[in-house]
Amino acid sequence: MTDNSAALTAYLAQILSRFELDAFGSEAQQQLRTLLSASSFIGRTLQQQPALLAEFCHAPTLCQQLRQPGEVLPADTVLTDEAAVFAALRRYRNAQLCRILAADILQLQPVSASLQQVSQLADLLINTAYHWAYQQLSAQWGTPLDDQGEPMPLLILGMGKLGGGELNFSSDIDLIFTYPANGETSGGRRSTEHQQFFTKLGQKLIAALHQVTADGFAYRVDMRLRPFGDSGPLVLSFAAMEDYYQEQGREWERYAMLKARVLNPDGRHSTELQQLLKPFIYRRYIDFSAIESLRRMKQQIEQENRRLNRRDNIKLGIGGIREVEFIVQTLQLIRGGRIPAMQQPSLLTALTVLADEAVLTPQQAAELRTDYLLLRRVEQALQGIDDQQTQTLPQEALLRAQLLASLQLGSWTELQQQVDAAMARVHQQFKLVIDNGEEPEQQDTSIGKLLWDSEQPAEDLATQLDWLQLPDAMALIAQLQQFKQDCQKRSVGPRGRDFLAKLVPLLLHMLQQQQCQPTVLARVLGVFRQIVTRTAYLELLFENTAALQQLVLLCNQSGWLAEQLARYPMLLDELIDPAQLYQVASRTDYSDRLRQHMLRVPADDLELLMETLRQYKQAQQLRIAAADISGVLPLMKVSDHLTWLAEVVMAQVVELAWQQMTERYGAPANATAGDKGFAVIAYGKLGGLELGYGSDLDLVFVHNCDSQAGTDGERSIDSKQFYLKLVQRVLHLCTTRTNSGVLYDIDTRLRPSGNSGLLAININTYAQYLQQEAWTWEHQALVRARAIYGSPELVQQFDQIRQQILSLPRDAAKLRIDVVQMRDKLRQHHAADELDPKHSSGGIVDLEFISQYLVLAHAASDAGLYRYSDNIRILDAAAAGGLLSAEQVTQLQQAYQLLRGAGHRHTLAPATLPSLDSLQQAKQQVEQIWQQLFGVA
Repeated sequence: MTDNSAALTAYLAQILSRFELDAFGSEAQQQLRTLLSASSFIGRTLQQQPALLAEFCHAPTLCQQLRQPGEVLPADTVLTDEAAVFAALRRYRNAQLCRILAADILQLQPVSASLQQVSQLADLLINTAYHWAYQQLSAQWGTPLDDQGEPMPLLILGMGKLGGGELNFSSDIDLIFTYPANGETSGGRRSTEHQQFFTKLGQKLIAALHQVTADGFAYRVDMRLRPFGDSGPLVLSFAAMEDYYQEQGREWERYAMLKARVLNPDGRHSTELQQLLKPFIYRRYIDFSAIESLRRMKQQIEQENRRLNRRDNIKLGIGGIREVEFIVQTLQLIRGGRIPAMQQPSLLTALTVLADEAVLTPQQAAELRTDYLLLRRVEQALQGIDDQQTQTLPQEALLRAQLLASLQLGSWTELQQQVDAAMARVHQQFKLVIDNGEEPEQQDTSIGKLLWDSEQPAEDLATQLDWLQLPDAMALIAQLQQFKQDCQKRSVGPRGRDFLAKLVPLLLHMLQQQQCQPTVLARVLGVFRQIVTRTAYLELLFENTAALQQLVLLCNQSGWLAEQLARYPMLLDELIDPAQLYQVASRTDYSDRLRQHMLRVPADDLELLMETLRQYKQAQQLRIAAADISGVLPLMKVSDHLTWLAEVVMAQVVELAWQQMTERYGAPANATAGDKGFAVIAYGKLGGLELGYGSDLDLVFVHNCDSQAGTDGERSIDSKQFYLKLVQRVLHLCTTRTNSGVLYDIDTRLRPSGNSGLLAININTYAQYLQQEAWTWEHQALVRARAIYGSPELVQQFDQIRQQILSLPRDAAKLRIDVVQMRDKLRQHHAADELDPKHSSGGIVDLEFISQYLVLAHAASDAGLYRYSDNIRILDAAAAGGLLSAEQVTQLQQAYQLLRGAGHRHTLAPATLPSLDSLQQAKQQVEQIWQQLFGVA
């Protein structure tokens, strides 16, 4: 007996002992054994609902109940009893899913039918919950009416597999809520705006499906595909939807909208919505403009496969279900505008159309259909074992035995062979979709092969490296030989050794082309050492010569970039498309790219969310550094981009933290997801839009909560304590070290009372502290402060506080003394030498103190001085106000840019740095102006 069958026999004996089966015949008992062998979920549901036992022992009764299951909410359900409604929804869901699963296990229907039935069940439960919630809210708030005086619906768009009518067994459901028009409700005890009514309705509907009770949940609801994602409103009017998709809709949102289906169509407003969305999704011509975006999406899928090594994942692994979806949806997006039959959300129907229209050959379409349905059948059986959302083939003996029982297969080897063959065929077709068709240029790698394969001494081989002096050639060969020896000691498999034997000669050819020194090979081999056991990355560099060329180029230009690539090999994926690598992004691009990355991660997988944030930040920082070191981005723009990136990432962190805290405690008093009553104030380099590589973030967190009330969740806590926990969660998300390092180091010491002060402080207390207790250096720090996240009202309040404090009248003589004393303290603390561009005399700190002094001394009479938080524009304002001459301001600005540029370059460790003479001259100019203002050196 195998481990698998032994584990199953023991489990089956245990579960059967819990049922009274004497009344059933041997055939009925055998059918029940078959079902219980395949699914713990069926066993659990039959224990919770014993009335179902008889039908699961008799296939004809099971089929009849599957077709005619009865009402979701029994006639005796008290609709005002929320708990009773939630229980009915969940019990109905569990019973009907078990019927569908049983029909699969007993092979009473094809898997395509069960996919449709799972989707129809979701439609039914969503609509039942929707109509119940609408009725409950209308009694309290009245009914929203359309222009014909009819009740106005909240239309529910089902996305993904739900939209396509091919939902998997234990799946999240992706929804978008929209309503026809704004207005006021009527006929209730109270009236409210449509937006508010439908927001409450959406929240109530989500709770009815998503909330975990004693009966479990109905569906995990994911709303992140809506316009603006988690940071956007829960519901939008048709007009707002149309504006968003026309003005801001991205290609990936078009791709997602292919699957959109109205789950509660009313024939009038739903038709209007479909007509509104159609021009955004489909173009009237063959849409080759989408190809580049789709190619990037394809690259992202391949990147994830390399990074996460999802070999046994039948959905996300190489050749998995997602690749079939990509093939079909890509062809739909490109050609659907010209072929109306393609304009529908079902993948299986679209496959038939693609063959009918000769976009795919009948053989390709049939093969994809067969392989897709096999993978979906395995997925259904896998998730049906325990009602778990998983697509990974199990390792445990019992789970393997249950999966084989569900699929009625004799051995694990048989299943593995079927799955592997199907995924291999799918991946072959996936590679052909929107392939650029470019043949790699043949390279002369004879010298590289000689050096890699030869056992000759370095002295005999050095003459082959004609671009290097003899000592350098010897050093390069020694490095190569050492690397080869290191590889022999590590578990590099045959495939990895084959790729190295092809890759290293290609690398040496590129070093010859770029006339690189041995230092560059050392840096590249530092990257190789991290990936020699990851064949996927060796394959990436060999198959994508452009990526290998970029690796050599970046390692040649920057030691820092080489270290980053060695530390985080997943960044190699960014090198595949050089045009994209050096493409200058906008602030909106950073936000949009991050949203795409986060959407691919389950909302409840905190560990993966944290990894994704870090990997995204590192990838974008790599792009910025590549554009910086190649001269595409000037210094001032580099800091702008690093600042935008940090702002976007921190906004996402706050949204994540808010979501986690409200799920645990509920929302604080008077706060909503749209107006959290919370703001993040950036000081220092982030506040001054002068962020560098590796800079930490100086942050202060404020809120406007004055209420003594608790949060509105089941585990209610004091609302002010909620904001403290929110900040602690933000800090945890940023500073916890994962495989991809920390996100940002956060420094909160600039908050009122420093380390002894509250992490989250009321905005009025913050203002009072700055007015009555703050030191001069804290007012100096405020010069560079600005809000980077928060509700408009709170941000405006902070701006007013900053303006009031900075424009206070001050004693100029005392101010000069305070500024000089603080400068001296900093210099003593850092013990800087003369080469330090930041803390040495005439360095960046002196220059920043000059601008801060000018603001504090003169802002009472010149509002232009505090308008901006960055030094360059403060100095412009000083010139405009006659505080410094135009020549002095030019000298200071040029010195500032040169000194900051030296700081950037020092981090990147490039081949060339600014000359010491130019740096010394710049610092001397700063010192002269310092002496004029403060009278001391």
